[in-house]
Amino acid sequence: MDMGLRNGFLFVFPCVLALSLTVSGRPATFLEDFRITWSESHIRKLDGGRAIQLVLDQNSGCGFASKKQYLFGRFSMKIKLIPGDSAGTVTAFYINSDTDRVRDELDFEFLGNRTGQPYTVQTNIYAHGKGDREQRVNLWFDPAADFHTYTIMWNHHHIVFYVDEVPIRVYKNNEARNIPYPKLQPMGVYSTLWEADDWATRGGLEKIDWTKAPFLAYYKDFDIDGCPVPGPANCATSTGNWWEGTAYQALNAMEARRYRWVRMNHLIYDYCTDKSRFPVTPPECMAGI
Repeated sequence: MDMGLRNGFLFVFPCVLALSLTVSGRPATFLEDFRITWSESHIRKLDGGRAIQLVLDQNSGCGFASKKQYLFGRFSMKIKLIPGDSAGTVTAFYINSDTDRVRDELDFEFLGNRTGQPYTVQTNIYAHGKGDREQRVNLWFDPAADFHTYTIMWNHHHIVFYVDEVPIRVYKNNEARNIPYPKLQPMGVYSTLWEADDWATRGGLEKIDWTKAPFLAYYKDFDIDGCPVPGPANCATSTGNWWEGTAYQALNAMEARRYRWVRMNHLIYDYCTDKSRFPVTPPECMAGI
């Protein structure tokens, strides 16, 4: 592991936000490295700035993003999701190239529920402008009761979505089979809380109950290990970056067992098996893990 990329620093945006960020070897501050993308009044600091609260009410949701973009690396944050009746809400954590026609994007979208129903996490992958690769997993714990860690690992070999170090989604680099893989465009890190009751819960059948507002999600321990852009020209191609190491080029035996367990017990939707949308199975679906 390259410790030059692992030094953590505390940064503060006065009265709004405080998170810890890891970037290449210099102290980071929120004012330098992050921006609130919308509704600053709906992002609040907690615990002396060691955590944040995102607020959704009838007036607005909110979001924030990194000012810099990154090419390959590991991106994670701890989130405590909206408790109780959260139907119609979406809490998102994703990385995005901020381009339209040829967008690359890797998504976690946490879909709200009616009280007592499982929380669903939807993942999606856009590569070279093509998305429509949704998968949905019902979480095996209550993600509103405590913080859990959500991670996107992105290197030259594969993309892995982790929940508490358990892999729930793998997308391998199969460019040799002419399957698109995001590797040329740097991506920024984003998080949003918003209302999407036209599709988020049971396909839009369950509408948001504004009498339960405000809806609150909590964040802490936000972490980036990656090649910042702009930055050293050879960073993204370096095989010396820890996330490109042999241990991170494929799932290890324990990860593979956990991955199979999730797929067997908690996967509720996979575009790969949706014949109504894709009569011909998309080629990447044949690649396995």
